[in-house]
Amino acid sequence: MAINKYISNVKLIDHNQQIVFDYLANFENLSEYLNSGLLEKITKQVPQVKISNFESDQDSCRFNITGMGLAEIRVVNREPHKTIKVESSGGLPMSFTFWIQLLPVSAFQTKIRLTLHADLNMMIKMMVGNKLEEGINQLAETLATLPYK
Repeated sequence: MAINKYISNVKLIDHNQQIVFDYLANFENLSEYLNSGLLEKITKQVPQVKISNFESDQDSCRFNITGMGLAEIRVVNREPHKTIKVESSGGLPMSFTFWIQLLPVSAFQTKIRLTLHADLNMMIKMMVGNKLEEGINQLAETLATLPYK
């Protein structure tokens, strides 16, 4: 297996860096958003990947992926207002580490960039490598448009 690195485009969020960090650093906030219709949209766009039974607490989220089983994603490090580091566990056929990086632009704007290090065997890389590239950019776009509170 080899570590593959995927980096999103930088996106601009029209909110203060601390507000963005506090929202993203708590997976309970993401649960509310995902369960309000995002999972259905993902299933429509990628019908071979059906995500169900999404649950979360502040530090982790768990969900079932049809054909793969239970997956878990856990926050392993928070550097206040700058970086959130997440790692996978559970039934995924790959392991990954994921960083959300935040940089203030002004008092009311924040730049966000996502970095994914995925440990993929050659077969999985051939099947999902391009989709991970697209997916990391789509996720950055989605995070840039969340209803930060």
